[in-house]
Amino acid sequence: MRNTLALILTVGAASPALAASGPFFSLGNTDFVVLLGFIVFIAVLFYFKVPGMIGGALDKRAEGIQSELDEARALHEEARSLLASYERKQREVQTQADAIVEAAKQDAALAAEQAKVDLEKSIARRLAAAQDQIASAEASAVKEVRDQAVTVAVSAAKAVLAKQMTATQANKLIDASIADVAEKLH
Repeated sequence: MRNTLALILTVGAASPALAASGPFFSLGNTDFVVLLGFIVFIAVLFYFKVPGMIGGALDKRAEGIQSELDEARALHEEARSLLASYERKQREVQTQADAIVEAAKQDAALAAEQAKVDLEKSIARRLAAAQDQIASAEASAVKEVRDQAVTVAVSAAKAVLAKQMTATQANKLIDASIADVAEKLH
């Protein structure tokens, strides 16, 4: 403190503004009175420990700012971890969605393939049924033609036999037929 006072006095004494009349260390010199007031003011500040209070307030303020910074860093880290968690979940959900889409595509392809196989089987069944119907109709037509041919042949044979056959020949044929039937039945 003495060094500070000596420095202030030396600077103040060497200043051209202090070129007042009379001795410097008299109460009539306004520069000296101002200097004394300034020194008393500084002394009062140091006596009441104002610099320490200001330093303490600044330290307290610095600690508050530091704690706010630490809290902000913690919140920032928490936000980063939360963001990373959400991004990880988003990737997992995207992976699941892609898997679901892929499974749906495969299911659709399998369903299409199964539908194709079922359609081919249905066509084959219908074709077989149509062929069976055609064969049945063909067989029915052939049978009908044969029946008609037999009917015509029998009618023609009857007519021919009726013209050419006599009663004795008819009786012989009836007897032969009865004997033939009796032989086949036993």
